Amino acid sequence: MKQVMLYCRSGFEKECAGEIQDRATQLEVFGFPRLKNNTGYVLFECYQDGDAEKLVKGLDFKSLIFARQMFAVATEIQELPREDRISPILDQLSDVESMPRCGDIRIETPDTNEAKELLKFCRKFTVPMRQALRGKGILFPKDSPKKPVLHICFVAPGHCFVGYSLPSNNSQFFMGIPRLKFPADAPSRSTLKLEEAFHVFIPRDEWDERLAPGMWGVDLGACPGGWTYQLVKRSMFVHAVDNGMMADSLMETGQVKHHQEDGFKFEPARKNVTWLICDMVEKPSRVAQLMGEWIISGWAKEAIFNLKLPMKGRYDEVLEDIENLKIFLKEHGVKFRLQAKHLYHDREEITVHIQCLSNISPH
Repeated sequence: MKQVMLYCRSGFEKECAGEIQDRATQLEVFGFPRLKNNTGYVLFECYQDGDAEKLVKGLDFKSLIFARQMFAVATEIQELPREDRISPILDQLSDVESMPRCGDIRIETPDTNEAKELLKFCRKFTVPMRQALRGKGILFPKDSPKKPVLHICFVAPGHCFVGYSLPSNNSQFFMGIPRLKFPADAPSRSTLKLEEAFHVFIPRDEWDERLAPGMWGVDLGACPGGWTYQLVKRSMFVHAVDNGMMADSLMETGQVKHHQEDGFKFEPARKNVTWLICDMVEKPSRVAQLMGEWIISGWAKEAIFNLKLPMKGRYDEVLEDIENLKIFLKEHGVKFRLQAKHLYHDREEITVHIQCLSNISPH
């Protein structure tokens, strides 16, 4: 296999392409990205056969910022006949010797407005395609979450890419998108950004420990309270910092203390904060520096924050801000885990998560 397919947000193909080019080169996998603007995906063409498998095994998917999903392409099929789309796919897959037997199937499309009609077809097509693949032994008789995932991605009617991803190194979500419902009582739709970040950055079996009732959080730039809402509904207490007004529904819970002051100048009176969250509209370099200062001061154990992207040079800005933040933390002897992702609910921004792994004495 010589191609890797990556899903991304429509309009961010260049950033996704730049990232896969850099990361593949670091692994000594050489090739080039193929992309068209606003298609919602990038194809990375490897020069050497077998390098697609090398990438999907060796490139840590969680470390990719702009990719929502990543899979090795076994075959590309065009002009599938309307009367029988299944047989050509089975025939092509049967000829691919390196295609592993899979434990699940996802029939998807890139996330674009044009693909919405295709998505309806994908849902209808999944059951008969799954049965046919099982009949041919390409899929295991029963779903197996520890086995590779078979992807069939339709980019146009009758035109699909077929391949596989590894469950230990992919997005667990269909199309790489967590399906979240907007809570009717939330103050703003931005609440979904933080909820998605929890799903993407924190393993579900660690929620009870790391998102526990009774914890304290600080929300910088909190108004009207979309992010604060996520902590409150998990029975946490929140210092909400913003010169604007907070939603009455949040203040009435008794779990929120509103500080009408500048988020860049606020310092918690008691150093008992677990979570720092921040969605301020500010220069990304300035926000990243502020988050680093909180972590090295021992004022918070974990942070989730957004970095607003410039109109041009988005990928370079992201790399520079994150690299500077890592250097800053390392210079101060902080052991940490950092992840960054262009989430589904993000637009011109990325979301970053830092977990502090070393005990720092607050000062």
